Amino acid sequence: MSRRPDHLPARPTWRCRACGIAWPCSPAKLRLLAEYRNDRAALLVHLAAVGVEAAVDLGVSASSAGLRERFTGWASAR
Repeated sequence: MSRRPDHLPARPTWRCRACGIAWPCSPAKLRLLAEYRNDRAALLVHLAAVGVEAAVDLGVSASSAGLRERFTGWASAR
């Protein structure tokens, strides 16, 4: 029986190991929302830290609008 890979980032590209799109992909976002369902602030702190790691790996500014939206914008309370 083969197991499908989890929707985790592949470094240094920060693409999903399972589906190949930019991480966090939709399944990863759903998993993160469930995991942090009782602590949105902790989710945002975690995503900001991961976003900084991604910026280093990708050679871009952590404050760039695209990277900020990709990692934390979707999780912010609307």
